[in-house]
Amino acid sequence: MKKTMLLAAAVMCGSLWATAQPLVVSDSVQLQEVEVLATRATSNTPVAFTNVSKEQLASVNFGKDIPILLAFTPGMLFTSDAGAGVGYTSMRVRGSDATRINITMNDIPMNDAESHSIYWVNTPDLTSSLSDIQVQRGAGTSTNGSGTFGGSVNMRSQEFSPIPFSEISGSYGSFKTNKETVKFGTGLMGNHWAFDGRLSHISSDGYRDRATSSLFSYYAQVAYVNDKTHLRFISFGGKEDTYHAWDGISCSKLESDRKYNPNGEIKHDDVVTGFYSDQKDIYTQYHFQLLLDHRFNYRWKINAALHYTDGYGYYQEYKNQRTLKEYALTPFEHNGETVKKSNLVRKKIVDSGFGGALFSLHYTSSRLASVLGASINTYGNDHYGQVIWVENYMGTLDPDHEYYRNKGKKTDFNIYWKNNYTIWGGLSAYLDLQFRHINYKIEGDNDKWDWTANPEHLQVLNVDENFNFFNPKAGLNWQIDRKNRVYASFAVAQKEPTRNNYTDGLFLEHPRAEKLYDWEAGYEFKSRRFSAGVNFYYMRYRDQLVLNGKLNEIGELMAENVPDSYRCGIELMAGAQLTSWLRWDVNATFSRNIIENYVGYVSDYDDSWQEMWTQTAIEKGNTTIAFSPKAIVNSVLRFDYKGFEAQLQSQYVSRQYLDNFESKEDSLDPYFFSNLGLSYSFKLPHVKKITAGVTIYNLFNKTYENNGYSQTVAVYKDGDKSNQPTLVSDPRFYPMAGTNVLAHLTLLF
Repeated sequence: MKKTMLLAAAVMCGSLWATAQPLVVSDSVQLQEVEVLATRATSNTPVAFTNVSKEQLASVNFGKDIPILLAFTPGMLFTSDAGAGVGYTSMRVRGSDATRINITMNDIPMNDAESHSIYWVNTPDLTSSLSDIQVQRGAGTSTNGSGTFGGSVNMRSQEFSPIPFSEISGSYGSFKTNKETVKFGTGLMGNHWAFDGRLSHISSDGYRDRATSSLFSYYAQVAYVNDKTHLRFISFGGKEDTYHAWDGISCSKLESDRKYNPNGEIKHDDVVTGFYSDQKDIYTQYHFQLLLDHRFNYRWKINAALHYTDGYGYYQEYKNQRTLKEYALTPFEHNGETVKKSNLVRKKIVDSGFGGALFSLHYTSSRLASVLGASINTYGNDHYGQVIWVENYMGTLDPDHEYYRNKGKKTDFNIYWKNNYTIWGGLSAYLDLQFRHINYKIEGDNDKWDWTANPEHLQVLNVDENFNFFNPKAGLNWQIDRKNRVYASFAVAQKEPTRNNYTDGLFLEHPRAEKLYDWEAGYEFKSRRFSAGVNFYYMRYRDQLVLNGKLNEIGELMAENVPDSYRCGIELMAGAQLTSWLRWDVNATFSRNIIENYVGYVSDYDDSWQEMWTQTAIEKGNTTIAFSPKAIVNSVLRFDYKGFEAQLQSQYVSRQYLDNFESKEDSLDPYFFSNLGLSYSFKLPHVKKITAGVTIYNLFNKTYENNGYSQTVAVYKDGDKSNQPTLVSDPRFYPMAGTNVLAHLTLLF
């Protein structure tokens, strides 16, 4: 817990790319609005992207997490373990999960360096401190941090307000979900200094049983500006206390008790006798960023930053009938019998630090816009586990008995050069070259018991791998006239394996890096009242890592490289300002997502082997990639008249398979849901603006699940493996809440 020292020393270096629009605050000072562009796409970049403005975010930001707020952008899906959008949530873009979506904040990586995921629960209400978000689909532009295989989410923090303000907002609704936020800003002081801050609290009981969340967060910003330089120090972070809802439920449970949460079950003789009250995940994370934007003249500018993220937390689990030696515990005598398995509570802890330096140098002339950028980041994470209680234990159980410990270390260096050159008229060429070097080490004992070793012991981790990736991107953009644009591009992206790909894989074999070749082409039309666009994509993967049902040495599911797979599709977007007070936006994604010549594995259950598992290989041929729907359709209808606003959001998602066998029993049924938001804004003396409203989620009370996992097994008639096996499905699902409501109130002073 190095928090106090880190506040002073943690800021290590990051990069912003900015263009300036002069904002005159006084006769003596001109400020620059900083726009993060080093890793962002612009109107002449030949990639597919969507910008979400601060106003759009504010219209839906009442307590739900960012994946829910972005759910209606093209190709985007969200999940929620608790079923109500608070707690553990995640997103998928073009079927790719969180480990394949690059997330940055002010160009600084937000993905965990080992898991490659971002846990939004660690930064609650971050939306309240954002200026905007850009979602890129496909390989996109070169960025900092983890490889982009499905898309990227580039967030920009709020600029300081030159005018003093304060804001209080709150919401309350179903499942005791509530959010309280206080924001304030000093305005510009002495023509150079400004301070902004935010404090937030979010809590919810969740839709599922005991799926509670209690979340606290803050944001603080100190800014110094003059006519050429913009310097900001930002710190933000949060603490989460969340009860596990990590496990799904069976089909039969969906019918009898949709809200059931099996996490924390206490069992005796296979009968649930209660639930463990501290089956919780508790984590604290602090971010520090020092951001510099300096303009030398109208052609040259530089951005540089220092950053550090400190994280510490743990989760506790009640485990039923665990083998004691796996936890470095000695069997004991109880009621005259030797006890080798017992119920216990384990605690898994992580203590991480992530810091680095980034810069980008920008040159602009009448025909050329060029950016040279680089970053270096280092990461260290201690993983260790303790046993804090054993049922009926008669031996000596030391306080915080430790049974495993290992450390992950990662260094990530990245340099890129982006150029956009105007060839003639509205025709421009784009070239983006990136080199990335990664060194990743894991040393120590894993938490998995190696039953195959002689003598048996915990799995020993000894990973020391280097990766060197060259990722070129090129394309053409033709702005035909003020309204019409066409573009085409080709990009290469490469990605190193995640920590889980190593720890859950074969003990003596390491997974290979993955490679993506991405072709994109599109057309856009924009006028004052109507806009439309179409984007075609073909994403060809080499050695993509997928869960194919194969088990490692100790019987755990592992990801394996598959040689050939692809995603191809068409994205359609349209928007119409039907009247001055009514707008309708729609988008749709239709796709094919295929693994070629797929061989999957299912476990065989044989009673004669006393519940030991072997496997059968199933040659499926070409098959649909799991969690990749063929169709996603979104509609957003907005009404805005004299302070009254209404917004109807609707989403349709076609069938998604939970594994790669395309079995209907192992799939998520197609679903359709709508949200309705209503609000009214007005003024009162001494109050600049008051907004009151209510949002009704899942307006038509649709019953649906948007996440799950497969548990398919092979059953042989009479246990005779000379017969053809029958595949028996026993999937698990995460149910979403029916109709639920959040009322909200905001006062701006």
